[in-house]
Amino acid sequence: MAKVYAFVADGMEEVECLAVCDCLRRAKVDVKLVSIMGRKMVTGSHGFKIEADSLFEEITDDADVLFLPGGLAGTNNLKAHEGLAEMLKAHATAGKRLAAICAAPSILGELGLVKGHRATCYPGFETKMEGADCRGDGIITDRLISTGRGMGWAIDLGLELIKLLVSEEEAERIKVAIQYIK
Repeated sequence: MAKVYAFVADGMEEVECLAVCDCLRRAKVDVKLVSIMGRKMVTGSHGFKIEADSLFEEITDDADVLFLPGGLAGTNNLKAHEGLAEMLKAHATAGKRLAAICAAPSILGELGLVKGHRATCYPGFETKMEGADCRGDGIITDRLISTGRGMGWAIDLGLELIKLLVSEEEAERIKVAIQYIK
């Protein structure tokens, strides 16, 4: 079974995190919300309180995907966490998948992890995507990095990760089950 760590912090965009994680859990992917705040309860950018499954200090990098939800304050909190930065770099070096949405792809950009990749991010963050070929697409997967433009693309990112981790058929099954028919 595939495993995903979704890193949560005060100020994160709740829908970006939970929509992606909900899709993945429906596909039986082992998803763990991991707080970088030193406590399990985090408060999202719109005041929703969300309890993480684990603290950053309690995990090792045994996940298939490290996922970063956006939200400006949440992105700044994630960016400031040195342990997370080191884990992201080591994960990429090990040839494992990364995913980020909205403002959070800028973290990958500032770490040099999207250099030479096609990527997307929330409009205005392109300048922090060092060396990336930024496009206005909703979702882009280039090699082992998947990026999403913003909250309106969160379900799409969840479905994209299901395709990559489970199968295209499972992504289609989830799409029908949640009535995501365009």
